Amino acid sequence: MTNNNQTLWTWQALAEFFPEQSSLGSDIRGICIDSRSVNDGDLFIALAGDPGPRFSTSSQSARDGHEFIDAAVSHGAAAVMVSAEYYEHAQPDCPVLVVEDTLDGLWQLGASARDRMTGTVAAITGSAGKTTARHWLEQLLLKQGSTHASTGSLNNHWGVPVSLARMPSSSRYGVFEIGTNHPGEIAPLSLLTKPHVSMLLNVLPAHIGNFENLDAIRREKLTITDGLQPEGVLIVPEELNTLGTRAAHIVTFGLQTTADVHLIDFNDSTVAASVRGQAVRYTLNNAGEHRILTSLAVLAAVDLMGADVVQAAADFASLEAPLGRGNQVSIPCEPNAKTASDILVIDDSYNANPVSMSYAIEALASTAALRTIALLGEMLELGDTSLATHEQVAARATVLDEVITFGDGFATCPGRSGHYGAVSEFDLDAFVDTLSAGDVLLVKGSNKVFWAQSFTKKLIETIQKRFQ
Repeated sequence: MTNNNQTLWTWQALAEFFPEQSSLGSDIRGICIDSRSVNDGDLFIALAGDPGPRFSTSSQSARDGHEFIDAAVSHGAAAVMVSAEYYEHAQPDCPVLVVEDTLDGLWQLGASARDRMTGTVAAITGSAGKTTARHWLEQLLLKQGSTHASTGSLNNHWGVPVSLARMPSSSRYGVFEIGTNHPGEIAPLSLLTKPHVSMLLNVLPAHIGNFENLDAIRREKLTITDGLQPEGVLIVPEELNTLGTRAAHIVTFGLQTTADVHLIDFNDSTVAASVRGQAVRYTLNNAGEHRILTSLAVLAAVDLMGADVVQAAADFASLEAPLGRGNQVSIPCEPNAKTASDILVIDDSYNANPVSMSYAIEALASTAALRTIALLGEMLELGDTSLATHEQVAARATVLDEVITFGDGFATCPGRSGHYGAVSEFDLDAFVDTLSAGDVLLVKGSNKVFWAQSFTKKLIETIQKRFQ
């Protein structure tokens, strides 16, 4: 959480926004919507598990946050926000903010946080790489000024207003990730965020089962500009059709020299690039084409947000991918031995779409390894394209030494080293017994296949137990 010992919201300010209150309360140090994560001094907002017809969600639940108010208070919540309907029948044993609808109350608090912040804000969307771009941009800006950013996967109708509500008023920079899996979701979040810089990383067939076609995804992604400030800038891939955007200014990035921010040269892990005419060199760990493009977009944002792009380029060497997005874990197989006897696990298990799958397979195939081994999970929400898409990915994976597939999507095109309906059917100990020093393993699939099951963590622990 963003909780610390500093005041995030004074009770006086909250009382002005939400005049219906049970009693005077203390100042608030954090915002929380999950009773299990409450820290001392938090405001706990009791959200319904069903957001209603305004928003689509894959995590809809019949449970209601009002059921967990006592737990939140016991964990240290300084106050709670509840619905008027709930308050008519129960009065929590702590200061209370009463609103007609707690989701609306959360949005109001997020909007108020945005309005009081006088720094520069970026909003990031795209079919793949959003979290990596957000994480990199946050880390680079942090070295130059106070920076607040979304955490985890807080990029939907709950996550964005929560991230905004947690933003200290003194922040010099704000960085927010905005996602979608249904039409009409990005625009209201952009209007809430009111960015100075909007970044659209790519348009890929992710969640295409919920859209008419790829162009419909493009149009949805471009609504990241609906809330753009009047003189704001949209950052987009050079080849993207920007028809329909509301941006007054556009900056392109790409591999060709015709882009405003472009690659000059790449050698080993060193990138030379031009950022709107300014030449920079930087180190990019675990680089592939998709990561180079992400880094170019991030440097464009650094520049457009008024930060020092030369310093940011120098700081790139210290950056790593966030967990589950291609980060690497090297596990020694012999005591006191180094790289040559390691097993390398590439954890790309947070999510997957056809293009990111292809990138990951190509990157694995290019590594120096005793064996290249891929554990591939099905890709969800592909609609009528699912069968053909999984077959195409399976065909690309034939360049690898071993491929094990998981989930119904790969049922008709199983990996040649095995197929399982779910990770619960997979004998992890038996698999690890087949590994040797020098093997490189990729774990990639849609969130529900591996990440939600903590599969990669269990895999790494099992390898460590086996070899150490």
